[in-house]
Amino acid sequence: APTERIILKNVSGVCRPGELLAVMGASGAGKTTLLNVLTHRNNDKVRITGELCVNGHTVQPDTLTSQSAYVQQDDLFIGLLTVREQLIFQAMLRMDRHITRDHRMARVEEVLMELGLVKCANNMIGVPCRLKGISGGEMKRLAFACEVLTNPPLMFCDEPTSGLDSFMAQAVVGVMKNMAERGKTVIATIHQPSSEVYAMFDRVLLMAEGRVAFLGDVDAAYQFFGKVGLPCPANYNPADFFISTLAIQPGKDDACRAAVATICDEFAESEHGALVTQAIEENTMSDASDFLYESYLETRVKRSPYKACWWAQFRCVFWRSWLEVTREPMLIKVRFFQVSLIALLLGIIYYKQQPSQESVTNINGAIFLLLTNMTFQNVFGVINTFCIQVPVFLREHFNGMYRTDVYFLAKTLAELPFFIFLPFLFVSICYYMVGFGGTIYNFFVCAGIVILVANISTSFGYMISCLSSTLNMALALAVPLVIPLMLFGGFFLNNGSTPKWLAWVRYLSWFSYGNEALLLNQWRDVKYIPPHNNQTRFPDGATILSFLNYDQGSIQVDVICLVALLLFYRFLAFLGLLAKTFRR
Repeated sequence: APTERIILKNVSGVCRPGELLAVMGASGAGKTTLLNVLTHRNNDKVRITGELCVNGHTVQPDTLTSQSAYVQQDDLFIGLLTVREQLIFQAMLRMDRHITRDHRMARVEEVLMELGLVKCANNMIGVPCRLKGISGGEMKRLAFACEVLTNPPLMFCDEPTSGLDSFMAQAVVGVMKNMAERGKTVIATIHQPSSEVYAMFDRVLLMAEGRVAFLGDVDAAYQFFGKVGLPCPANYNPADFFISTLAIQPGKDDACRAAVATICDEFAESEHGALVTQAIEENTMSDASDFLYESYLETRVKRSPYKACWWAQFRCVFWRSWLEVTREPMLIKVRFFQVSLIALLLGIIYYKQQPSQESVTNINGAIFLLLTNMTFQNVFGVINTFCIQVPVFLREHFNGMYRTDVYFLAKTLAELPFFIFLPFLFVSICYYMVGFGGTIYNFFVCAGIVILVANISTSFGYMISCLSSTLNMALALAVPLVIPLMLFGGFFLNNGSTPKWLAWVRYLSWFSYGNEALLLNQWRDVKYIPPHNNQTRFPDGATILSFLNYDQGSIQVDVICLVALLLFYRFLAFLGLLAKTFRR
């Protein structure tokens, strides 16, 4: 069994409204873990004991999410949106329902101005290694801007100034300070603040080795460290001094850990530690009537933890997904070229097949190639859809922005027009080149079935994407899952030769229903096939269908089964995505 490692140990504290509390410490001190525990985020692999109370009352994750904001360390965005579009999206989903659109837009412009993002407001955020976007500092400020938008009563920030120059870092801390002065509660981990930034903090929490080394007023920190024999030198940045004092230096691990343990023990027994304990006790005895979230508890938690209604959520997420799809050159240009090229290639190889004894195998092969191409093209075309964006989705979902079903529906519907147009284009190019024949009705039946198959394989790709934890895992699973379904499609293995104990696989295979429907569409109206060298193996289309064990088939039944498979695989994909959202 894996050994457990203690990350946080007996961390207790209190933060009041109107305060900016800075959490500082060396790298690995437990600052980010503390914020994750306080916000119920990213806790999948940790075991937590203890309580989180607001005004003495334990709060549920949804309650806290609705009334707080969390600026996390890693910046996660949809890179194809502009800075302004990202903030509009956040404003539409995170601000209270009663706020008008004009007020939301005015707030977006105000935040852009406040955080110095006006210059890059119409620039795309950017995708690493693919699309150049805004700078690292601008991205950090954008992450902060997204959370400041809603004026939350309680705000958590994990290193919001990392990667910023000293001037912009001061501006970001200034925004947090202004929020605190308006009665908000702000808790932020800060990495190496300048002395000017340090002077803006109301209180400071110093952490070391997962323990509290000090919690109290900024000035009291000097006094405490002076009393334990570690006075801060004059004209020295106090933040740098405290962090270096509490750091574990390489090669001196044991001595540093002993010194840190002594400081933490001294604080626990000091008057500063006693004041913290007293404040916690007072907090547990406070009356719920001054609970900032009381109205939320009474009205909204019973109904919904989301600020926007279902339709508003769907409209915004669909708008973003559509922008993302239409700005993705891979989806439009490359796929259009890919479909056209393969359709032409198929048409050239099987060009003008006339009804004859020799062409039966060719036409049947071309039909199965239609299905195979649509399957692999679409499974691998969407397999990264959810894998890559799951971190963004989970963050926004846990921020109380939208429901899982809204995201799934919007994402799949935004891509749907392309999965209708491209298969239709494919059939339009190769149908008459190959010489499948029949009337215009047969053409549209063929196109409809190929579109259905394309969308089922898309659903299958979504399912693999949602059930896989990484893109590499999804790619590794795709082929072994698709190949058995292809083998039972009726081309490689005659429909009547399927082993009984494996017959059930055929019912999950869109190849089977699609192949049967396309073969019925191709051959059932063919009344005569000329003999070859006075030998006739297949006198008409009905003989071919009988040989393939499709003589009892029905296109209508096949279409119904294909629609059922489409819904089945898409529902499994949704369940896979939903499973990722359960808080552990």
